Amino acid sequence: MPKIDIRHHLKDPSLFKEDAFIHGQWTKAATGERFAVNNPATNEHIADVANVDIAQAERAIGAANAALPEWCSKTGKERANMMRKWFELITEHASDLATLMTLEQGKPLVEAMGEVSYGASFIEWFAEEAKRVAGAIPSTTWSDKRLMVLKQPIGVCVAITPWNFPIAMITRKIAPAMAAGCTIVIKPAELTPLSALALAELSMRAGIPAGVINILTADEKQSIAIGKVLCASPTVRHLSFTGSTEVGRILMTQCAPTVKKLALELGGHAPFIVFEDADIDAAVAGAVASKFRNSGQTCVCANRFYVHQKIHDVFVEKFAKAIQSIKVGNGLDAGITQGPLIEPAALTKVERHVADAISKGATLVAGGKRSVLGGTFYEPTILANVDKDMLITHEETFGPVAPIIPFASDDEVIALANDSQYGLASYFYSRDIGRIWKAAEALDYGIVGVNTGIISNEVAPFGGIKQSGLGREGSIYGMDEYLEMKYVCIGL
Repeated sequence: MPKIDIRHHLKDPSLFKEDAFIHGQWTKAATGERFAVNNPATNEHIADVANVDIAQAERAIGAANAALPEWCSKTGKERANMMRKWFELITEHASDLATLMTLEQGKPLVEAMGEVSYGASFIEWFAEEAKRVAGAIPSTTWSDKRLMVLKQPIGVCVAITPWNFPIAMITRKIAPAMAAGCTIVIKPAELTPLSALALAELSMRAGIPAGVINILTADEKQSIAIGKVLCASPTVRHLSFTGSTEVGRILMTQCAPTVKKLALELGGHAPFIVFEDADIDAAVAGAVASKFRNSGQTCVCANRFYVHQKIHDVFVEKFAKAIQSIKVGNGLDAGITQGPLIEPAALTKVERHVADAISKGATLVAGGKRSVLGGTFYEPTILANVDKDMLITHEETFGPVAPIIPFASDDEVIALANDSQYGLASYFYSRDIGRIWKAAEALDYGIVGVNTGIISNEVAPFGGIKQSGLGREGSIYGMDEYLEMKYVCIGL
């Protein structure tokens, strides 16, 4: 398919970049190779992006290392001022960034605008936190010595980011790293590199020095080779990754020889519990927001809906009615609230989960098939009479399918909810304060949403337990991922 020019969609066409960004320079692949980026809503060919090689990955690491002394020697306030300027430029160009995101990722424009704002919030938050890094002067048991604890930047960092939130997953990692005084190499997903490159352009306009931010673009095959280089490098001291648990395990293994610090935000399989005393209308609204945002392609979206048997039928009826208002289509079109799945493999997985559930006795309440629009569009779907033997109750679907399972008691549903290798996000609805405390404490998840389906915020720690990962992003705790503690003992 011939490439189309998408720059006419942008107020500032210069934000459209197709080359990698190394040491402040737009860089073509050494081999001259490029890989195609397509619009998942139309399958149109929209970009040819530089397919860099492992030597260029080494060069990016070197650029980050060369920039480190100057960047970490700046005061927190100096770094904060540049980051604040970057935040202001992102906000100023929000509509163009959202348009680029919708073109390469498919999400509705209104969601893309929300993500730009959310992504920018991390830069604003950590710009302020840059001025608040503090150590300690502990009391001592020695009369002739004094003790001091310093917090210092860990060094060169790497971020490997996913396609589902192509701006926010970058800023959530890069902002605390920069604020702490670290430099960074970013490997964005091959399906959505344009958002990352536009961020780099704005960082340059903000005056952020060359080498502080480096972006490596590569196709799927070359990304594996580059990932090995990033993991093996002794210069890189920290690696942050958002993606599947399977890939997270591989990266942990590859980082082991150099004992890197890791921050891993991996797979999820979030339970969504509706207790018998819940506000049903509020629970339905929360279910729609949690499940169908980004076409169900979020790591924290609800994967299993547990509804008390006393209110099960009412909830299902209202839920089915609520999703009728979801409008599927090209995210650039007015009124669209659900875009396509990212690629054919994602569509195949959704179809496999639905077919498996129905073959094992699930009832199709709504949807259940590809949209008449064709491509990778899939109808918002609700399944009832689901049980724990179905694939959809164990595997992460990453699509717009809501399986509903009835339950009879609090102990039963907590046990069902915790029966997973994952421990990222969870949700429940109840108006009983005692039940709220007990359930929140009993759920084995790093994030618990109570009477809400939207939980992400820059001031809150984001991350999971069990096989959903290591570390936290955002909040005051997010800075600690990029700082080392140094104990200094001073003899008098």
